[in-house]
Amino acid sequence: MKARKGEIKVITGNAAAAYGAMLCRPDVVASYPITPQTEVVEQLSRFHADGILDAEVVEVEGENSAMNIVAAAIIAGGRAFTATSSWGLAFMYDALLQAAGFRAPVVMANVNREMPGILAVSCGQQDMVSTRDSGWIQMAVENCQEILDSIIMAFRLAEDIDIQLPVMVNYDGFYLSFLAEAVEIPLREDADQFLAPLKLQPERTKLDPKRPLGCGTHGILIGFMELRYKHCAALERAKQKLDEIDREFGEFFGRSYGGQIEEYRTEDAEIVVITSGSAAGTARTVVDAKRAEGVKVGLVKLRLFRPFPRERLARALKGKKAVGVIDRSVCFGWNCGPIYMELRAVAPDIGFIPMMSFIDGLANMDITTPHIERVVDDVYAASQGKPYQEVTWIPLEE
Repeated sequence: MKARKGEIKVITGNAAAAYGAMLCRPDVVASYPITPQTEVVEQLSRFHADGILDAEVVEVEGENSAMNIVAAAIIAGGRAFTATSSWGLAFMYDALLQAAGFRAPVVMANVNREMPGILAVSCGQQDMVSTRDSGWIQMAVENCQEILDSIIMAFRLAEDIDIQLPVMVNYDGFYLSFLAEAVEIPLREDADQFLAPLKLQPERTKLDPKRPLGCGTHGILIGFMELRYKHCAALERAKQKLDEIDREFGEFFGRSYGGQIEEYRTEDAEIVVITSGSAAGTARTVVDAKRAEGVKVGLVKLRLFRPFPRERLARALKGKKAVGVIDRSVCFGWNCGPIYMELRAVAPDIGFIPMMSFIDGLANMDITTPHIERVVDDVYAASQGKPYQEVTWIPLEE
């Protein structure tokens, strides 16, 4: 059985996130407005005022409170959603860690924006990167339709009895948050059907006055280590689970995104470019143009940042001659991009081929067609045995 055709509306990425959350029927929504996420909060409040969203919408004084509220709501047995960006993500950091430690399946939209350090009200994935070891599952998406669809998939993933972990859906601020494009909005009944398997699961542990339960206590010694071990094991299980959920979503709604990674023209590729977020669309255009010139280049869009999709990447890159990674953030202390740094850990699985890091798109700078053409040209040259520069800050070398 397939879902019926949904209504197509021209909406922004922020509105798509709000529609996705609304369709999943959260019991509690708590969030604080911050640029460029504010429209998500406004749209959810409008849904609530119009009676479309039947939830407790909590107006908080800051992001730290928002995360504590949604985590508590879930521990009490509900479903919850929040959204933030940049400084807001930093402000909720202790509660972010706590939600993960509680194994509270929060779903949160994070609208990527440069982090504190240098004030920049502009796009960058540094906020996502700065929380990579918080214990959350982290996804990065490319366009407005994928934002909506990924929010729905995130609830299926987070609340799965084998996972029970919070999920952060990241999308590029200013590029996708305010981009308006055609989005198919599923019917609420079809979203209900896609989420229905969650109701067939064993009931998760939750607070109940009749069954006293300690929550948020201090872990020590072997008990603490066991909880950490189980948390890491759940993250590993999330990789295959996302592939399964994405495949099921595709069969039902007619749209799928590859699960952990999305490959484009990689089967016969000799070289591969890896990127994430909104830059993937431009990269596909360049791949097609370079293919027309006879360059066998493919693209891998990284959708799952945490846990890192090591096995899928190893299969996608096996037998390739060289790979280049475009990062919209930096890995302080390594002078390279974070995705590139993590890819280096996969090198033993694919062979020690030339790997190159390209840093671009910081603080709202466009990742342009000429920039990606430069990446392909440099990676191709490296695949031919020519000397290459490991790390390139593209805009600084134009």
